[in-house]
Amino acid sequence: MARPLRLELDRSAKTPLAEQIRKGIGAAIESGLLAPGARLPSWQDLAAQLGVARGTVRAAYERLSSAQLIVASRATGTHVADRPSFAVVQEEAPDAGSFMEMYQELTAGPAIFQMGVPAQETFPAKLFSRMYTQAVRAEMSAPALYPDPRGELELRREIAGYLALARGIECTPSQVIVTGGFSSGLGLALRVLGLERKKVWMEDPGFPFTRHGLELAGLSIEPIPVDTDGIDVSYGLEHAADAALVVVTPGQQAPLGFTLSLARRARLLDWAAQERVWVIEDDYLSELQLKGRATPALASLDRAGRVIHIGSFSKTLTPALRLGFVVAPPSLAPRFAEVAACLAPAPGPSVQLATAEFVRDGHYLRHLRRTKRVYAAQRDALLKCLRARGRTVTIGGLAAVLRLPDGASDLSIARETASFGLAPTPLSLWYASKASARSGLLLGIATSPQKRIEASCDQLFNIIDRLT
Repeated sequence: MARPLRLELDRSAKTPLAEQIRKGIGAAIESGLLAPGARLPSWQDLAAQLGVARGTVRAAYERLSSAQLIVASRATGTHVADRPSFAVVQEEAPDAGSFMEMYQELTAGPAIFQMGVPAQETFPAKLFSRMYTQAVRAEMSAPALYPDPRGELELRREIAGYLALARGIECTPSQVIVTGGFSSGLGLALRVLGLERKKVWMEDPGFPFTRHGLELAGLSIEPIPVDTDGIDVSYGLEHAADAALVVVTPGQQAPLGFTLSLARRARLLDWAAQERVWVIEDDYLSELQLKGRATPALASLDRAGRVIHIGSFSKTLTPALRLGFVVAPPSLAPRFAEVAACLAPAPGPSVQLATAEFVRDGHYLRHLRRTKRVYAAQRDALLKCLRARGRTVTIGGLAAVLRLPDGASDLSIARETASFGLAPTPLSLWYASKASARSGLLLGIATSPQKRIEASCDQLFNIIDRLT
């Protein structure tokens, strides 16, 4: 005789009773409470047990049978169907010391001092959500067509207009390719250029994700040191004049914050034009320059069409959008469009159209001005807190660079702070080799709210003093 099947029905719910029965039995089967071969009560008996119409249970059984979860037979009754056993694949932690372990550590959060993400409280979430909701509705009601793989024309127009105003870049919408953030733009550019096994200049220190991306693309990296005038072009010409590509953060060098000097910009562009070298400009934080007006983009000085400009909304709006852009030189624009169409199309139209409206209506510029005021105040509060404790610190873009004593493990210190809700970034990870690495911590300014600064600094230095 079949064991009574215990199901809880909510007669006040909008979900039909037949669907509640189907879900309840299905969940019991999926969880293993009802094993393969287990006998179920007939639909007449279950209807009597639950106090519902027979047709209600019969409808639920028919749906379960259609889903191949149960088998009904006049001779043997209703049973749970035999099902093949599938191995449950558990999400494995990345290997210790691997790139993915480092990636997850650097992108985990939210936490105090975390780099690479904006302050959540400055983002006008309700305003943007309303625009996004309207864009989604418009997208769903529009004809089902493939969107332009280069990105929505409305957004590409707004980006071109903004770049002319804020970064000094004169470009047409046809040169703008919308991407899924900086990394997506870098991958797109590397596919277009096809420079496998060629040499590339990479700033040292420089963004570790970019360095690994270049390695994955098969390029041979030549680390070029950085000083107060930015990447040392003379060093690069002396040691790797045969490079085919340069990746540079000229506006605010990542992570030290230095601006590439005009003299070095001119020398870099002259050499690139003469030797037909490509330059990828990572416009890292340039629109968030906290002192004075941002330096014009390197691409604004390019007259030979050798600079590929890559920007992102991740640090000005939110990385959750996964939205960025590439400005291709006119000679490469058709090739970028081809590669985007076949290998890396732009993100969905709705997020693009919402962003276009946000920029077009002036909200983006107002948001940047408000954000810069907040960050400037947080920077001053953080500097005051650090210097009051006698620490040597400089500002690198949107991070305070805190030097550590020689021999101190910034990796160990950073990992120790994680359990306290802190996420300083180890400076040593940004160097190409252990031989050149300097020990230090990068303290994100955007994620350092003033009301938490004192307590966070106390906790951080307790850990530093204990481990050094």
